[in-house]
Amino acid sequence: MNKEASVHNLVDLIAYQEDSVVSKTLIKKKTGTVTLFAFDRGQGLSEHTAPFDALVYVLDGIVEVTISGKPITVKSGEAIVMPASQPHALKATERFKMMLTMIRS
Repeated sequence: MNKEASVHNLVDLIAYQEDSVVSKTLIKKKTGTVTLFAFDRGQGLSEHTAPFDALVYVLDGIVEVTISGKPITVKSGEAIVMPASQPHALKATERFKMMLTMIRS
């Protein structure tokens, strides 16, 4: 994205790729990041932890988010907070796009 103020459709800023996870960083600062992701069906992120809270906003499709062993279905237009230091994973039950916001302070 450019440095000037402009309006964008987030869904259109990232495209699906077969059998892949695609990411595009929109904002990267010392205090946090905003990243778009597009997951093809069946793709995901394996269980991991992060030292900061992370907000996932689903732009398109459906994802199963597992936090501390509890699976939660999140659909287009919904958001979930993945708490700091709790193990979490994501699995695309169908193609989905998300915006991940991580605040580091």
